[in-house]
Amino acid sequence: MKHKCRPLYLALCVAMASSSAFAVDFNGYVRAGTGIAGSGGGLQRGDEFHKNLLGRLGNEFDTYAEIGLGQELFNQDEHSMYLDTMFSMESDGNMEKENTSQSGSGEAEFGIKKAVLKIKGYIPDAPDATIWAGKRFYQRQDVHIIDTKFLNISGYGAGVEGLNAGPGTVSLAVVRGDDDIDDAVSSDDLNIYYLDARYSNLKPWDGAWAEVAMAYAVVNPTDDQDDVDSLDFDNGFMFTAQLSQSFSRGYNKTALQYGTKGLAQNMISQGGGWYDVWSGDVNSAKGYRLINTGDFKVTDNLLIDHVITYGYAQDHGDYVDDENLLSIVMRPTYSWSNYNKTILELGYFKDKKSWTSGSETKTGGEKITLAHAFTVGKEFLSRPELRFYVSYFKDEEGTYFKNGSKDNDIFYGAQFEAWW
Repeated sequence: MKHKCRPLYLALCVAMASSSAFAVDFNGYVRAGTGIAGSGGGLQRGDEFHKNLLGRLGNEFDTYAEIGLGQELFNQDEHSMYLDTMFSMESDGNMEKENTSQSGSGEAEFGIKKAVLKIKGYIPDAPDATIWAGKRFYQRQDVHIIDTKFLNISGYGAGVEGLNAGPGTVSLAVVRGDDDIDDAVSSDDLNIYYLDARYSNLKPWDGAWAEVAMAYAVVNPTDDQDDVDSLDFDNGFMFTAQLSQSFSRGYNKTALQYGTKGLAQNMISQGGGWYDVWSGDVNSAKGYRLINTGDFKVTDNLLIDHVITYGYAQDHGDYVDDENLLSIVMRPTYSWSNYNKTILELGYFKDKKSWTSGSETKTGGEKITLAHAFTVGKEFLSRPELRFYVSYFKDEEGTYFKNGSKDNDIFYGAQFEAWW
């Protein structure tokens, strides 16, 4: 029998075979499943219908895995160094095998998500502060049921976090987050550095916590790119303020964001920090976003999770006047026991873009998903979980389904999701 050891498996083999394997921290996330459409055909990555606006339950059909390996490499005299890595694999669901390949080929893609060294004890007056350098997810803020990171300044960089300052802690970072541009314009990505500052761990009153974040995007074109008129981008700014409150039957979080220049499009794209290099002239762009999310335990067995997003942006592209986005997703869950749940997820969104010509472009949709899950607890984020689902989708402004011939469809499937 022949065995083919792929890159991700090889990394695990090396880590677990090391002499200090028992000291390795092992964590990760995996989802996979299968589904069919009522109009015919199987479902795979790319068949999702506005997942980040209508909700992810019964609306994601890829295979995705993240495997994290971490280890403390040094600890002496209250000085420590910790290596944190993460490998990923994503696929559209090849029926026979998942080969390694370049992106877009339809086969599996392997990558390095994180490779960062974190050190503590090297600042005499701040022994608990962490200095870091490398590639990492940097203090991302997400809403799980729509799979959206509304604050996501991640990439290669360096910084310090956890500096005590008054009632909270300060974190400072410089993160490189280049963006792809049209090959016809330039063969190189546009280099962008983010200057990021956070003031977090604030507790304004009992049961509440708050955070303020500011990101300044510095555009750094090459000399050749600087000579291209269409690559004239100004530095952008994004501000985020969050306030969360826990109470006896759940919690609620409200986030308010403001973005300018190339960061304004995040307010209506469900992005978390990407700089817009695709829409043309964005140097006059500005926008804001309001997010409210949380869960409420109606009874010991009935829990309702929700997220409401309203976003607005203007002048965020050639010939664009402004754009409005409203997205609402509700997920009531009834737990029959610690091991069985019935889940209903309802999603609705509408988007209207106005052009300087006076015309409008509208998109909108609805989703209803009913699922039964075998799980490990009543809590909303209890995992692992195996689900069987049926989803109904309606395209309010077009004919997305069955190769562009129908405005609605029904999907059936099964999926598992796990993290550890």
